[in-house]
Amino acid sequence: MSLATFELPEPREGALRRLSDVLTRHTRLLTLLLLVPPLLWLGLVYLGSLFVFLGQSIFSIDEFSGTIVREPTTATLLELFRPANYDIVLRTVGIATAVTLLCALIAFPIAYYAARYAGPKVKAAFYLAVMMPLWSSYLVKVYGWKLLLAKEGAIGWFADRLGLGGALEAWLDLPLVGGPSLSVSYTGMVLTFTYLWLPFMILPVQAALERVPPHLIEAAGDLGASPGLVFRTVILPLAMPGVVAGAIFTFSLTLGDYIVPQIIGTSALVLGQAVYTLQGTAGNIPLAAAFSLVPILVMAVFLTVAKRTGAFDAL
Repeated sequence: MSLATFELPEPREGALRRLSDVLTRHTRLLTLLLLVPPLLWLGLVYLGSLFVFLGQSIFSIDEFSGTIVREPTTATLLELFRPANYDIVLRTVGIATAVTLLCALIAFPIAYYAARYAGPKVKAAFYLAVMMPLWSSYLVKVYGWKLLLAKEGAIGWFADRLGLGGALEAWLDLPLVGGPSLSVSYTGMVLTFTYLWLPFMILPVQAALERVPPHLIEAAGDLGASPGLVFRTVILPLAMPGVVAGAIFTFSLTLGDYIVPQIIGTSALVLGQAVYTLQGTAGNIPLAAAFSLVPILVMAVFLTVAKRTGAFDAL
């Protein structure tokens, strides 16, 4: 019994098949076609609108009529150096720096434990605990902290129970960090920002610590280095790119936020509030655009320094 042979017809060369063959042979063309739609969206919608807005900073506003005078001038940019406006810039950068330092101090021991000592199950629980706050609403978290920081809130109640009510009142009486209550102070603002952005610091630091070779730590210990010396000379320098990577997130997010200062904090403006108020209530688009240039320039300097530390490798 012989096996019959069947001749299958050759597949037709359709346009889609020819296009598939071309894209398979030219991978760069395929990559370009995949990137064109998002790049067009980013370039036209996001960057286009951003540059149009920032371009308003070279104009000025007529103080009598409130209309924009579309004649190039440096007067609007120079207004940033007025004492009141300059204070807004310094205040915002100071708050962002304080939040970044506090996040780093809290995140490092947590990340170090997760990277060096946590087992698989504990590490899974660690990731869940770090990421879980990001799943809830931003506004819910902010208003929750407003209740915690209020004068009759949980933090004040616990301070009284622990006998620290006097210390808390003394802290609130300080001229720069205090206020009527924690919910109306720079301290409360920094604590809220720290809670919001802490996961963005923990994860890069933990990733950087996991890349520290264990044999380097063992070698330093075998050579007689104390644990403190090992930390300062081996662990911290190798983990610093992760700290800087986390600082990029915490610093930039704090620098541009305007919702937390609206809900928690004093009546003094920060950059985000200034831009929001000037382009909305005040209707001074040129000055709002000038203020918007500040965080962009600050982050440009920050990212330049961060790149030299190798922080982008830890992202």
